[in-house]
Amino acid sequence: MNHIEKMKNDLIELFLNEDTWISFGEGLIKIIAIIIASGLIIRIGTFAISNLFKVRTHSALRISERREATLLKLLVNILTYVVYFIAFLMILESVGIKVGALLAGAGIVGLAVGFGAQSLVKDIITGFFIIFEDQFSVGDFVRIDQFEGIVDEIGLRTTKLQSWTGEIHILPNGSIVQVTNFSLHNSKAVVDISISYESDINRVESILQEFLEKLPEKYEDMVETPQLMGVQNLGPSEVVIRVVAETLPMKHLPIARMLRKEIKNILDKNGIEIPYPRLVMYSRQNEEAMKQKGTMAE
Repeated sequence: MNHIEKMKNDLIELFLNEDTWISFGEGLIKIIAIIIASGLIIRIGTFAISNLFKVRTHSALRISERREATLLKLLVNILTYVVYFIAFLMILESVGIKVGALLAGAGIVGLAVGFGAQSLVKDIITGFFIIFEDQFSVGDFVRIDQFEGIVDEIGLRTTKLQSWTGEIHILPNGSIVQVTNFSLHNSKAVVDISISYESDINRVESILQEFLEKLPEKYEDMVETPQLMGVQNLGPSEVVIRVVAETLPMKHLPIARMLRKEIKNILDKNGIEIPYPRLVMYSRQNEEAMKQKGTMAE
């Protein structure tokens, strides 16, 4: 009981001691100052990195915009990690924890933890090679395994994909094995047009060819004049003609939709019929009635 009473008295004396609260106040002010300074350093560093890339856009050694966006986010991430790590060590120092001894012990602990952190190391190394080899960059539309979307961020450990419906897929870099990048080269819009067998194919092709030559001036996403490939297929009730247009990367879908609309309008304007399913009704009773009428007429 005496021991407990002594501890209780020591605690009361500690809390009533003016020096204790002064030290606590100084430590709290230091921690707040460290946090504020860290936030300012990150903001200033981010601003400086952004301006550095803006200056490079006017230099002769300019890299592609894809690489610029990727490196910009990566450098900002590295800056944030480094500043927060240093701030964490300074906070430990401010509360009286010896960082030197802590780091010395971390070497021994790190050796034990290292065997369990192999996946983390793999993620970082894979992320480095993704950026170094320019496999894909921020803003690219890619397919990684079963996920498709626009690359939102490439970090040291993970890659973030945003699908067209808005979901964010976070993938560890070490799990990325196969990548299909749709943004490196131009895309192709393929449009099939069906016309009836009664239509004059030569006239249809002449009208379409004249019409297609005017489209690149109207749509800037087209790289060159769309090609009229000719008759692609002979269907049960239609002749299929194919048109192929080279577009800027990932612009093939909107250009294909536009082509279908424009071609439909030009065919209607020239009186060219687009076939539709037809159903012929056959009645055996009507046939027998017609035969009877023929017999009575004779």
